[in-house]
Amino acid sequence: MRRSHFTIPFGGIFLCLTLLTGCSQKFQDVNDTAKLALFGDDDTQLTAQAINQLPYASMYARIGDGPQAFMVLAFAEQDIIVSAQNSTNDRTAPLLKWLSADRGLIVTQAGRITKTASLAQGNLVETTSATMDPLALGLHKASTPKTWTRTLDWQPGYHFGYTVNSTFSNGSEQVIVVNEHPVQSLYFTEEVNVPSLEQSYQNEFWLNPKTGAVIKSRQQLAPGLPVVEFSILKPFS
Repeated sequence: MRRSHFTIPFGGIFLCLTLLTGCSQKFQDVNDTAKLALFGDDDTQLTAQAINQLPYASMYARIGDGPQAFMVLAFAEQDIIVSAQNSTNDRTAPLLKWLSADRGLIVTQAGRITKTASLAQGNLVETTSATMDPLALGLHKASTPKTWTRTLDWQPGYHFGYTVNSTFSNGSEQVIVVNEHPVQSLYFTEEVNVPSLEQSYQNEFWLNPKTGAVIKSRQQLAPGLPVVEFSILKPFS
C-alpha cells in the first residue's frame, strides 16, 4: 500500500459492480474498478442521495488520522461452522470484505474488524476464539455475555497468539448522524486488556437498538496499531 491510509473517493461514476447469487457480492473486475477509483487527501463526503442511489453496501472509514474514505463492499462470504454434535452446520454472520483502490482490505464480521491486509501502519492478521463474539450474539440482549476472550495475531513484528480479554459496558441511548439523518442507537464500550503486554485500550460501538447490528464503531486493530473508525451508510443484506 502506497499511503499511510487508504481511500476510495467518489469521483463521478464510481465503480462498476455486479451482484452474484446467494449472499455473495463482489467487484466485477477488481483491476478495472481500482483504475476508476481516485486517490485523495481530503475527507470524502457524499450526499445522502448519491449514497442511496448506489445499490451496494457502503460505509465511511477512517484509519488513524487519515482522511475519511467512502468504501463499497467488495465481497461477502458466509462463514459456516461444522458442528460435531449435530448433523447441521451453524451459520455465523457473513465475513464482509471492504477493498480500497490500492488494495487495502478490511474484513468485518458482525461489526467487528477481524482482519486487515495491505495497510501501511500494520495489519491484524487473524482473530480467533472458542466462543461467539458478543457482537454476533447481540449486545442489546440482556442474555448476551458481557465478557469475551479471543486470540490476536498482528504485524509488523512477530505478534502471534496473544490472548485478549474484553469487558463490555451496558448500553446507553445516543443519537448519531448517519448519511445525513439522525439515528437512534445504543452505545457500548469494550475495555480490552492484553495481559502479557500489560496494555489495554477501548473500543466503541453504536448499535441498532432493535437488531443489535453495528451502525458505527471505533476499534483499535491491536496494540501499537491504529484506530479504525467506520460508519455503515447502507448495510449489507
